[in-house]
Amino acid sequence: STQSTWGLQSFQGKEKRMSKLNMDVLKESIKKMMTTDKKRGFLETVELQVLLKDYDPQKDKRFMGSVKLPNVPRPKLRICVIGDAAHLEEAKKIQGIETKDVDGLKAFNKVKKDIKKWAKKFHVLLCTDTIVKQLTKLLGPILNKINRFPIAITHNESLEKKIDEVKSSVKFQLKKVLCMGFAVGNVEMTEEQLRQNITMSINFLVSLLKKGWQNIKTLHVKRTMGAVQRVYGQILN
Repeated sequence: STQSTWGLQSFQGKEKRMSKLNMDVLKESIKKMMTTDKKRGFLETVELQVLLKDYDPQKDKRFMGSVKLPNVPRPKLRICVIGDAAHLEEAKKIQGIETKDVDGLKAFNKVKKDIKKWAKKFHVLLCTDTIVKQLTKLLGPILNKINRFPIAITHNESLEKKIDEVKSSVKFQLKKVLCMGFAVGNVEMTEEQLRQNITMSINFLVSLLKKGWQNIKTLHVKRTMGAVQRVYGQILN
């Protein structure tokens, strides 16, 4: 079973009481990560690497939660909007967003290979809520299987705002293993912006765990092409 936590109210109250994270160690790790690795020819992601302990993914509740970070960690997140006429019109005004209409979905003729190739080009799919209900009929179950089922969007909220929210959010989900990695920033951020994002991510993750900090074995940060920097717990060999 899955414990889902999608709101920040309960988390924000707990955050103030969490003091296990040594800010000096965190700042030093971020500084090392940002100054000792040479700059690459692409935008490197900063990842938070987590190793849990005293957790049994087979027996314990598998947690899942999403938190919106103060600074956008992945500005180049590839997003496609599957929309009705109004949403497609709105999407065309937003730079870097691709679109697909219902006729475009029908054109796949439920050919799994083609649907998979198209969907895998994107990190996230957004879809008008009325079209979401038709997706299984139009495409079959393939989007669920490849972890690309779209996030529903409505006309009650701004599409641009929704896209910003998606780009700013990090999703924590326990699957079958106790080690996990999450994109929490990028190398164009300041050290302070990274500190804010990493701190919020860690505290939110801890709020999802059944025993809080007692379930954290180690925390590390690293950039895509850089060395691992320890933030909390034992030093990895």
